[in-house]
Amino acid sequence: MSVDLAALDPDTCYRAMRARDRRFDGTFFVGVRTTGVYCRPICTARLPGRDRCVFFRRAAEAEREGFRACFRCRPELAPGLASVDSVPRLVRRAATAIGEGLPAAASLEALAQELGVTSRHLRRAMEAELGVSPVQYAQTARLAVAKRLLQDTAMPVAEIAFAAGFGSVRRLNALFKTTFGRPPSAIRRGGGAKNAKGDAFELRLDYRPPLAWPELLAFLRDRAIPRVEIVTDSTYTRAVRIGDARGVVSVRHADREAPALVATVSPSLVPSLPAVVARLRAMFDLDARPDVVAEHLRRDHVLRPLVDALPGQRLAGAFDPFEAAVRAILGQQVSVRGATTLTGRIAESFGTALPPSSGDFTVFPSAEEIAGLALGDLRNVGLTTARAETILGLARAVRERRIDLHAREAPEAVVAALVALPGIGPWTANYVAMRALGWPDAFIAGDLGVKKALGMARERDVEARAEAWRPWRAYAVMHLWRALGAKTEPATRPSTARRKR
Repeated sequence: MSVDLAALDPDTCYRAMRARDRRFDGTFFVGVRTTGVYCRPICTARLPGRDRCVFFRRAAEAEREGFRACFRCRPELAPGLASVDSVPRLVRRAATAIGEGLPAAASLEALAQELGVTSRHLRRAMEAELGVSPVQYAQTARLAVAKRLLQDTAMPVAEIAFAAGFGSVRRLNALFKTTFGRPPSAIRRGGGAKNAKGDAFELRLDYRPPLAWPELLAFLRDRAIPRVEIVTDSTYTRAVRIGDARGVVSVRHADREAPALVATVSPSLVPSLPAVVARLRAMFDLDARPDVVAEHLRRDHVLRPLVDALPGQRLAGAFDPFEAAVRAILGQQVSVRGATTLTGRIAESFGTALPPSSGDFTVFPSAEEIAGLALGDLRNVGLTTARAETILGLARAVRERRIDLHAREAPEAVVAALVALPGIGPWTANYVAMRALGWPDAFIAGDLGVKKALGMARERDVEARAEAWRPWRAYAVMHLWRALGAKTEPATRPSTARRKR
């Protein structure tokens, strides 16, 4: 059974809802006419009759029609849609920007300008694809953040209004009462506030099972940057900077085998909370549909046993795209340990140490900070001249906005822009697309590990074989790398990395 995301079939949706199958969580929402509430398909409330249900692709559509979010299944926690499941590129880029915390409707004009269209065109595109205007979509996103914080933390309502992007508590109160039929204080009285003011707080990140959590942590642990990241057998912790906000985020799996991760977040990161959540979801690939990916890749006789051996393989992403891109450059033709050591030296020499109360953590330097260095500064931490020049070139391209590593641009265009930089070849560019952009179809045909796993020597043969894997070629690479169990970064050949011209 599958759900057509373009045109929902009510009977199919109802069968998925009756089964409470988590594979369909977040792929649609159901509004119940008799109660005026909308739910996730996994809601444990009593199953309503088929004639009482109306189905929506997105929460914002349900709210536009006057339905209120269920307080039992909490639609704001539902996994989202992977990029290949989603809508045309312009709308996806706008939705990503809004989801990361675009604060108010007034900023939508600036968003349209950044995307190269008029605000009228953006409104029409979003209404056609999502069924709601940019203002309605942003309002739903902000209310979801506020509702999450009200139920899961003891933060004061004023701080919640600020974190969710509302201009005032009055505005939050008015919209909350209109949308949910009760004031924010009624949600707070209902419980869920577990931490004291000023303490780190926890947020739940739901996903569609299965999730190969230990293997995902193992991949990240091998590549953890000293003082920036700490990865154990059960937890991922890192230093975070988004805008002016700095702090620490730690992620573990939820107790009792629930299909969710739990993020413990420093209170100092409250101003950037939507972006923190969005980046964590992308980093751990929590919006993927693992059943769809597995069904497709199992058609290949080499991949089938690998997919069966590891249900829930995810695409290991990156919290900081620029950090991941620097790490990729340093990973050319060296071991994982060697690249990690060099990246750690850059962090220690040019990053920003967090206060001692946060632990021994350092925030990785931004593109702007690296771009301001001299070549000798990078040479002094052990980089070759070629590597130093490449990293400086990347940093300056990002600073000047010639390259956007935050996935709002077409990934193919980012790959092309990266390859155009001296010292970056197809292996590095596509590795960045996999890790930093989370592009599920990124593919490194010249990767030595992929060739070895497939028993092929020629790149064009690998390319031809991988055509059948689209649009999930990056997941295939993850499976092939794991099959090798290699502890070295598959290296680019010197001829594929363009040196300074």
